[in-house]
Amino acid sequence: MNEKNLDYLKEGLKYMGFGTSLNGELEKHLQGQQPEFRLGLQIPHHNSRMDYTLHFRRSDQSDMYFFNKYDATLKPDDSAREVSQTFYINKNSGITAKEAYNLLNGRSVHKELVNAENQPYKAWLQLDPQAKDQQGNHKVKQFHENYGFDLEKTLQKFHINELQDPQQKERLLRSLERGNQQLVTAKEEGYEVKRYIEASPQFKTINVYNEQRHLAKRETIQKQDKEVRQAHQVPQKGTRQDLAAQDQPEEKRSQRKGLAI
Repeated sequence: MNEKNLDYLKEGLKYMGFGTSLNGELEKHLQGQQPEFRLGLQIPHHNSRMDYTLHFRRSDQSDMYFFNKYDATLKPDDSAREVSQTFYINKNSGITAKEAYNLLNGRSVHKELVNAENQPYKAWLQLDPQAKDQQGNHKVKQFHENYGFDLEKTLQKFHINELQDPQQKERLLRSLERGNQQLVTAKEEGYEVKRYIEASPQFKTINVYNEQRHLAKRETIQKQDKEVRQAHQVPQKGTRQDLAAQDQPEEKRSQRKGLAI
């Protein structure tokens, strides 16, 4: 058995979000020197379960095994039907186990990809529930950077407390990019409330849910247009226009700021 190969595969499983529970079974299969094998895993979630079947294959030129792909099936606890998708792995990299769960739930995931010319690019990915390819996989919709969705700028349109702290803001952005439905503290009609949010790049906004994860109106935590303009404005201190603005009524100062955007 190739020990380095075993360590490489273990590292890949951990990085892809499958943990270490499969390591013992993985080692037994590598010792058996089968041409290919599969490993099964179940991961529970708050109202559903994910079933994974991981596919491994030995190289035709060496004793090296590779983790090539996995089948993921979302099994909701309610009456909703199961949803499945096959995700392909390249050099221990690809859609993680949690990202697969989010995609099968209809959410979007932000990933760095490579085009046909081997050039890297970033895009939001979302499964198309209405369209499948010849292998039975849902087709994947991509929303590139030039599509016009900027998650950070979009969040600035909402009263979200976590955006005020740089570390919390960074964690929030990374979590939403992984497709998570993230709990935040928001302001609604002057009161602090708990809300779940998720990225919605196709419609260039976010979706908002209450604490029971039922869809809520995003407008209830959205800033007014004037607040959004002020949040994005960089004041020019010390200029003649700035000093003059201080002597003007509040309404005129707001108009001046609006023209400067």
